[in-house]
Amino acid sequence: MTGGGETWARAYHRNTSGRELRAVLTLMGPGGRTVELHCVLAADDEPGSCETPRGASAGGPGAYAAVAEYAGAGPVEEAPLLLRAGSHRAPGASD
Repeated sequence: MTGGGETWARAYHRNTSGRELRAVLTLMGPGGRTVELHCVLAADDEPGSCETPRGASAGGPGAYAAVAEYAGAGPVEEAPLLLRAGSHRAPGASD
């Protein structure tokens, strides 16, 4: 997302699994800059979101990409990856 000269990533979720889940939201920008945020998704049916801190934009929206990964709770090596979703610019979209 961009606005007011700042860029950030946001992922919306709704956890209907009945158990706590984890999410990792990663924002990748120009020059190899990366911000990673870990979120806990409560075991309820309420909508929520996970959002990286906002930072000064270093280029147009096309210079950034974001990935959200959702996994089960527990030790990382035992938690199954449930979903990986990434940003994608439409062909011909302008910055």
